[in-house]
Amino acid sequence: MENTGYTTLTRQSGLLREIQVIANNIANAATTGYREESLIFAEYVKRVENGPSISMATPSARSISSLQGGLQPTGGTLDFAIEGDGFFLIEAADGNRLTRAGSFSLSAAGELATHDGHRVLDAGGAPVFLPPNATDLRVAADGTISAEGRLIGQIGLVRPLDPNDLIREGGTLFRTDVGTKPVEGSRILQGFLEGSNVDPIAQVARMVEVQRAYEMGQSFLENENTRIRETLKTMIR
Repeated sequence: MENTGYTTLTRQSGLLREIQVIANNIANAATTGYREESLIFAEYVKRVENGPSISMATPSARSISSLQGGLQPTGGTLDFAIEGDGFFLIEAADGNRLTRAGSFSLSAAGELATHDGHRVLDAGGAPVFLPPNATDLRVAADGTISAEGRLIGQIGLVRPLDPNDLIREGGTLFRTDVGTKPVEGSRILQGFLEGSNVDPIAQVARMVEVQRAYEMGQSFLENENTRIRETLKTMIR
């Protein structure tokens, strides 16, 4: 295969991965706490002897959008939204994870947990425990929890030490390999949930653009294949 074919195949592979990312964004446009994802492409340039250089663009990383999603009032006592930066700290089977999806419930052990059973943690990494039969449950903007006027705990808000280190695990769960630190200046709103920050119209428009680019590349490969076949037939005669 000629250099042009290899270059086009590399481009097609990157476009296919971008289509998959965009499709996942569109599918989660109504998912609570979902954060839009995009691909970052890197260009690889190689000098060719006795000819022009070859340039190939390949997806090298994924970027998670930090834009604030819309805040939707629910009135739920255990529904929380973050206004500003940061994530809720969650205990998963393989270690602590981060999420913006704040629809929680109370476990049988009296601990604040996600609907998947993952325990919600405070900033120090300890589970958030709510006393049984607690009434008049209030959560302040800094995450402190009180019941009947008594302080009983605090929901932790953290962020990764490197904001570019977020790695998606599942729809709204993220992992970071560089550690986390407490967040200052953000607020927790009780009785609200943060919606997805995906712009569906922009994503659909981008999907059409990428699909057209992919179809053009596919057409080029088919034409190039036909040209090579015809050339070989001519040479064999």
